[in-house]
Formats: sequence, C-alpha cells, structure tokens
Amino acid sequence: MLVGSLTTRPSSSSVMMIWQPSREVDAPLGLSVLEIAHRNDVDIEGACEGSLACSTCHVIVDPEWYELLQDASEDEEDMLDLAFGLTATSRLGCQIIITEELDGLTVRLPAATRNMMQR
Repeated sequence: MLVGSLTTRPSSSSVMMIWQPSREVDAPLGLSVLEIAHRNDVDIEGACEGSLACSTCHVIVDPEWYELLQDASEDEEDMLDLAFGLTATSRLGCQIIITEELDGLTVRLPAATRNMMQR
C-alpha cells in the first residue's frame, strides 16, 4: 500500500500519477496512462499501440480513483474480457486519459498480461 500525501502540482499542464507500489511520475494532461507509462519506462506492453485491439495495457485502478474515470466503452469491456487477472477496477491504460481531476491517480500492473496478437 502506498503511504504518504499527495500535493497538487502548480502547473496546469500536467498532474501527478502514481504507479504502485510507490513510483510517482509526471502525467501531462490529455495523454493516456499507456503513453505516460511508455514515457516513464513502466513495464507495460501496449501491443496494439493504443488502438483498442488488445488487452496488454491492462491496469488495475486504485478503488478510490475508479469512480472518477469515464465509463468504459463496450469495445474496452470486450478487450478487458481477454485480460489476465481481471478485477472490478480493471481498465485499459490506453483508454484512461489524464485530466486535472485525476491528479494523484493511482494504478498498478496486474501480475501478468496475455498478448492475443502474438502468433
């Protein structure tokens, strides 16, 4: 569990995002969680490069943040059905777009991923 307090960043162009267990990264507004992960060398695949055609950017959102997210589309829910280790707060990182409201968003990676695009 992450311990500590979060502070709002003074810049209006980015917010803070936390990868559990305790890695804070700068999260520019308008980027997806997947894009932010790749910019910060977080070990998340994103095999379809954010085109909503796989589930390899599956993240687990901290429950206190889950209700602040936009609802998942039917296409995202279909892809999540293929995800390994699905939870009640699972989402695809390519579909979570950072807004000011998500300052301090906390997510973690599942124990494994399943890449159905590999042959």
